[in-house]
Amino acid sequence: MTQTEQLVEPQNGVATTTSLQVANSFEKKHKHVLETIKNLMAENSAVKNMFKETTYLSDRGRKYQMYQMDKDGFTLLVMGYTGQKATEFKLRYIQAFNEMEQTLKNQSALRLPENNAEMVQVIQNVNKETNRRIDEVETTVDELKDRFGLPASQAKSLEQARKRHIVTLLGGFESNAYQHLSGKTFRQIGGDFKDYFEVPRYDALPLSKFDEGMSYIKAWQLPTNLALQVRDLNLQTELEV
Repeated sequence: MTQTEQLVEPQNGVATTTSLQVANSFEKKHKHVLETIKNLMAENSAVKNMFKETTYLSDRGRKYQMYQMDKDGFTLLVMGYTGQKATEFKLRYIQAFNEMEQTLKNQSALRLPENNAEMVQVIQNVNKETNRRIDEVETTVDELKDRFGLPASQAKSLEQARKRHIVTLLGGFESNAYQHLSGKTFRQIGGDFKDYFEVPRYDALPLSKFDEGMSYIKAWQLPTNLALQVRDLNLQTELEV
C-alpha cells in the first residue's frame, strides 16, 4: 500500500478520509479540527451531507468522536490551511482521492449486481447509455444528411414527380400547351425550386429535406401568366377539333 492510499479509504462506494487522519497529517489538534467541522456544518445545511459523525478507539480502548468526510468535505475543511507543508499534504490528499475514486469506479464497473435493486439500476444505466449513443448516432446521421446531397435514386424520384406534375398541369402529353410550353414550364418550376431551397440543382438538396422537396413539387402551381397561356393554347386545340 502506498503512502497516498493510506490517507483515503472507501466507505460504501465513496472515497473518504477522517478528521483524525486530517489532524495527524496537517499537525493539528483533533479537537480543533472537530470544532472547525462543527462550525462549517452550523453555517450551511448543505455541508452536513459532506460529513458523517462516527467514533474511533484510542490506544487505551476508549471511544472518541470523529468525522468521516468525502472529497468535498475535505476540500472545504482544509481550504484555510496554509503554508508549504499544508500545500504538499493537500496535493497528496487530492491524489489519494483521485486514485481511490478511480479504483471504486473500476470495481463498480466489474462487480455483478447482488440483488434486484442493483440489477434494475444496472439495466437503467445501460438503457440510459444506449439512448445517449443512439442520440449521438442520430445527430451524426442528420448532420450527414444536411452535408451531402441526394443519392441518384432520390434525385431521379424528384425529377419524375416534377415531370408527372407538369404533364398534369399542361393537360397531358398530347396537349397543345405541353407541345409549346413544356420547356418553359420545366424551367419555371426548376428555378422556383432552387430559389426556395437555395440549391443549384435538384441533386444538391440535403437528404433530410427530400420529403419537403417532394411536397413542394406536388404543391407547385403555374404562375398566372403561364397558366393563362396554357389555357389559351388548350382552348385553341379544342376549337380546332
